[in-house]
Amino acid sequence: MKNELLTLLILFPFYGFSLEKPNIIIFLVDDMGITDMSVPVFANANQEIVPRELNKFYRTPNLEFLAKKGIRFSQFHAHSVCSPSRISLLTGQNSARHKTTTWIKPTMKNTGQYGPKRWNWMGLGKNSVTLPRILQSAGYRTIHIGKGHFGPQNSEGSDPKNLGFTINIGGSCWGHPRSYLSKKHYGNLKNKEGLFAVPHLDKYYDTGTFLTEALTTEACNQIEISLAEEKPFFLYLSHYAVHGPFNIDDRFINNYNQSNKSEKAKAFATLIEGIDKSLGDIINTLVKCGIADNTLIFFLGDNGTDAPLGKTHSIACASPLRGKKGTHYEGGTRVPFFASWASISQSNPWQKEFPIAENKIQDQVSTIIDIYPTILDLLAIDSPKNHIIDGNSLRFKLNGVADSSDQQTFLMHFPHEHRSSYFTSFRKENWKLIYHYNPEEPDNPDLELFDLEKDPSESHNQAFTEPSQLVSMIKTMIEQLEKKVALYPEDVQGNPIKPFIPKTYLKD
Repeated sequence: MKNELLTLLILFPFYGFSLEKPNIIIFLVDDMGITDMSVPVFANANQEIVPRELNKFYRTPNLEFLAKKGIRFSQFHAHSVCSPSRISLLTGQNSARHKTTTWIKPTMKNTGQYGPKRWNWMGLGKNSVTLPRILQSAGYRTIHIGKGHFGPQNSEGSDPKNLGFTINIGGSCWGHPRSYLSKKHYGNLKNKEGLFAVPHLDKYYDTGTFLTEALTTEACNQIEISLAEEKPFFLYLSHYAVHGPFNIDDRFINNYNQSNKSEKAKAFATLIEGIDKSLGDIINTLVKCGIADNTLIFFLGDNGTDAPLGKTHSIACASPLRGKKGTHYEGGTRVPFFASWASISQSNPWQKEFPIAENKIQDQVSTIIDIYPTILDLLAIDSPKNHIIDGNSLRFKLNGVADSSDQQTFLMHFPHEHRSSYFTSFRKENWKLIYHYNPEEPDNPDLELFDLEKDPSESHNQAFTEPSQLVSMIKTMIEQLEKKVALYPEDVQGNPIKPFIPKTYLKD
């Protein structure tokens, strides 16, 4: 043991330098839902946490390791599509406030027929308040690896370096790659005008290196460079996986060949396992560098699953939840969220200051908007005074206890067309309201109300059987939208359609 320690000290002479500040990793996965892993988070009828069918299909041993080391959330929400979530993560603001309310199509403003014309298609810019910019000012080496999608083509937001990142590898305006394969140069093909091309990875062309592996290698290299420069780092590792196209990662396909699922589903599973290997490689690098106990990892998805299983609004790819990415159901917004120190140490001062429960499940409603204030809380850094924060620090929740001060709400405002169109959903504890705007008949909205504790699959609409609860939820939803100065869908004349309480539900 002494010889091994001596070898580590010789190989890594800066061991322990970053104890002045903790290293922080946000490990973000595109389109990974709450059941796209072998780690279970849902209880059965006896309130036991047991694997479901989909948990048994996927292989994610490194996520299982992270779950044992830290805490995982069963009701963690992101926005239903990517760009709103990614901007919310970096700003701590709900999309209704920052106005990027749908995914950013790089080449044209994808408002939708009745969408609000003034929505924030340009996304983030050089003057935006962002988490990496704040951490950069606090002395962090800020590293962006992978998918950006913060702004359209040729905008300031298309280059993460304009948003506070010191390093950018792979990030641009594109929301997904044309290919994960090195032989296709990750989408950098001739005569394709650079559409869906992942930049900065030329050295991996024609090497047989899958895109997920290339990005992981770059991330590990950047960790070691930070170590050599004796600087704490903020690593935003934003994988393009598991977004389509569902290219097969050949390293893992033999694990799924015997499955009776479709070829697309098998390919998707290889993407998931590639993500899990990436997580393991990152943790191993931290251990090798001697900084695992001083590195905090947040692992999460950016919206609900897009697994090629079942129909869009069915109970299938996110079972027992309904729906998938882009929908108003829980399967569209519920994502995995894990938090853990990469290695547990009773002597590390940051772990004493910011303890994280081991092998626990947190079932309070929480959101991607909470990450920004959580990291600032950890570091005792104030957000700029003129920057409104909608999220709340997860300090208490991460320690495995209930936060009585948290209202447990989530506002999901989507005034555009997609798989589900023109809606606002609002969660408050176990109740969920879905308000469907009707641009062609503005006075006739469709309303859905669910008690998710009794009906997690959103199968029994209680709008008519629980009118008092419905009215209360609509009132609170309207208050939240107005507080955030939300933009609304527009009718055929171009007038905003604001939500209201239909007279049918009001008592005389």
